[in-house]
Amino acid sequence: MTAHPGGAPTHPALPMRARAVVDLAALRDNIRALRARAPRAELMAVVKSDAYGHGAVPCARAARAAGASWLGTATPEEALALRAAGDTGRLLCWLFTPGGPWREAIEADIDVSVSGMWAMREVTTAAREAAAREARTHDQDRVQDRGQYRDRGQGRGRTARVQLKIDSGLGRNGCPPGDWLELVHAARAAEAEGVLKVTGIWSHFACADEPGHPSIAAQLEVYRDAVAVAERVGLRPEVRHIANSPATLTLPESHFDLVRTGVAIYGVSPVPDVGSASDFGLRQVMTLSADIALVKRVPAGHGVSYGHQYLTPGETTLALIPVGYADGIPRHASGAGPVLVGGKWRTVAGRVAMDQFVVDLGGDSAEVGDEAVLFGPGDRGEPTAEDWARAAGTIAYEIVTRIGSRVPRVYVGEGDDGGTAATGA
Repeated sequence: MTAHPGGAPTHPALPMRARAVVDLAALRDNIRALRARAPRAELMAVVKSDAYGHGAVPCARAARAAGASWLGTATPEEALALRAAGDTGRLLCWLFTPGGPWREAIEADIDVSVSGMWAMREVTTAAREAAAREARTHDQDRVQDRGQYRDRGQGRGRTARVQLKIDSGLGRNGCPPGDWLELVHAARAAEAEGVLKVTGIWSHFACADEPGHPSIAAQLEVYRDAVAVAERVGLRPEVRHIANSPATLTLPESHFDLVRTGVAIYGVSPVPDVGSASDFGLRQVMTLSADIALVKRVPAGHGVSYGHQYLTPGETTLALIPVGYADGIPRHASGAGPVLVGGKWRTVAGRVAMDQFVVDLGGDSAEVGDEAVLFGPGDRGEPTAEDWARAAGTIAYEIVTRIGSRVPRVYVGEGDDGGTAATGA
């Protein structure tokens, strides 16, 4: 077991007021379950936003160990951090802005996504720069050795790996269909020049979490047309992909060559109205708990927390839980968030504050230092992230992703079933 608050190891002698236990064995099992759902496709494990709050490097390593042939990040900075941590496999990032680190990503063998002509221009310029830099390095590394040249450089040249994204109907990132032909022609010309290779064509669903929604079939049609246009121009991508977590679980016809699984690998159901995580053979990876900081008896009518939105209905016992919205506990869950204390569900009493909140134990008691479990897989009767999502009027994705860096991540199951020990968060 290792603990990392924001990436730095904790002192083993110091107790933790709160902790997010990340079960890497569960993550590996989830990867295997998702691969079984799409047996003819490769699987991309999406580890953006620090692996949805779980820790990008440990989760990436666990995902690789379980057979994820691709990793995915939103920003190039996230992708470059994985390379710096030692990951060498296939890796896609998709959220560039003008002037972004295109050349650095190309030199790190990261697949980059292009959705418009501005990005095509920047990536081709960066690819030429990367090739020129490598050529200069190659020349400098050639040394005379007994009349023969010995080459100490890699000497392999640099070709940008580019994936083209079509906006098939989400209306977010992606090339509009009306501009697609221009983009694929530009990509084919750059391929002919030798500065890039189109490795993928992809898109993203708007309503895959609503099986049967008419937009799903419409987007698939746009996507298939876009692939056909690209192929007629002469592009031969390695992977075609549109399936996210919900589509991986519910829409086999969308699997193509690769599925991109995000929240599902962390054991959160992307379609809670269709089935729970356990219904899909998934197990929630993160368990969030804290040690009770104070227990006290108060009389009836006692106000609790800011604004006194909660008044005790009778003489009772209050327990102070030392985490708050600065740790990622949603303030919108004030008066509603569930917590397991002493084997029973309790509810946040009054407002969630920055660093703490209170639960009313009623006729029960507790001791300072007892564990309060905010969410987990549910094995011990504790709430899940989905329960918190309902209480806060949001989605479980946000609940796990928002847990802040001052809550240490404690990794368990690191070496089981072929996993490797984590060295960073």
